[in-house]
Amino acid sequence: MTETARTAKQDKALQDTSNVTFIPGAVPPGRKNRRSRLWMWLPVVLVVAGTGYYAWSQYRTSMSTAAVVTQAVVRGDIENAVTAVGTLDSVKSVDAGAQVSGQLKVLHVAIGDTVTQNELIGEIDPATIQNRIEIDQAELANLQAQLVSKKAQLVLKQANIERQRNLVATRSVSQSVLDQAVADLATAEADVNALEAQIRKQKATLDGDEVDLGYTKIYAPMAGTIAAVPVKEGQTLNASQTAPTIVTIADLSTMTVKAQVSEADVSKLKIGMDAYFTLLGQPGKRYTGKLRQIQPTPDIENNVVLYYALFDVPNPDGDLMISMSAQVFFVQSAAKNVLVVPSAAVHPGSRRAAADGELHKAEVTIVNASGATETREVEVGIRNRVSAEIRSGLTEGDLVVIGSGSESGTATTTRATGNRSQRGMRMPPMF
Repeated sequence: MTETARTAKQDKALQDTSNVTFIPGAVPPGRKNRRSRLWMWLPVVLVVAGTGYYAWSQYRTSMSTAAVVTQAVVRGDIENAVTAVGTLDSVKSVDAGAQVSGQLKVLHVAIGDTVTQNELIGEIDPATIQNRIEIDQAELANLQAQLVSKKAQLVLKQANIERQRNLVATRSVSQSVLDQAVADLATAEADVNALEAQIRKQKATLDGDEVDLGYTKIYAPMAGTIAAVPVKEGQTLNASQTAPTIVTIADLSTMTVKAQVSEADVSKLKIGMDAYFTLLGQPGKRYTGKLRQIQPTPDIENNVVLYYALFDVPNPDGDLMISMSAQVFFVQSAAKNVLVVPSAAVHPGSRRAAADGELHKAEVTIVNASGATETREVEVGIRNRVSAEIRSGLTEGDLVVIGSGSESGTATTTRATGNRSQRGMRMPPMF
């Protein structure tokens, strides 16, 4: 293109531009449309943002609630106790045995019978002892007859010596005759004394055999219940070395609980403290008493040192029997109708002493009305492995956090595994 043609085009473009008129403050048509569309979409954006915020807040609340496990604060009873396993025994028992040998001719009682003191419970064949008594009586009669003869001879010797003394005084006989009379008198007196001693011995033998005859009838030494009968009617008993047991009589009106307490817990026991136990067949029923004795000599099993703690309980209905297994609780402290929370909800805090005992400052996490969690300081009283008493800081109905969802699942799994491993163990519930 030539230089002349290019110059002509530029001049024409400048002429076209000069024909356009600009108005101050006016908005171009394209920009105005875009601004109106923005204002139209603004309410929609606000609604979407509000809905999203509300949904997010609800989701966060639900997630926060689902992440923890809570339990309400309730009123109830609580105690702190030393637990042990024990067995029941009669408070008093005695073995009624045979003191003489012979055949058990009659047995008047059976296991479970109730007897009174001095009641006849058995008889041993008395024939052998009765024969011994007959022999003793005959021997005694023989000795008594000999004594009469010896005493008559003694009288004769005494009369003879008086006569010989008179004859010696008149010189009618020699002195040797008098000396012989004196010797004969002494011999007669010795014979009389010997027979009297034999008679006393024979009487003692007769008395002993008569006592043995009385032993052929066996009487109850105390009132109670026949707990065992180790012999049978018609059995021959040999009492030459030991006294064979005929029956065992036990006083079941009061039972003794012998609890095995570990050496770690025995120092927590005090004489006179409250104690109770439950039975396998009656886990909901408590039998109460007071600790009366801690035996000083332990029982060592597989290097485990166990001490016996004893307390008595009445048994008026006879429900308690010998050798029953018992779950025993020695109560260190207890409270009724107090605020109780799970021990897992209480976290350690400071400690201070109060006039009514040692109290503990601790912390508890709760879920408030808005669903958020907060931590409160509480005062803890009695506490055991399961529950804790709250004396201040919480009110009944508050929701306390006892763990997270994952922890709860783990605990549930652990408890299920423990239950499977302990299946078949017969242990009554603690509470």
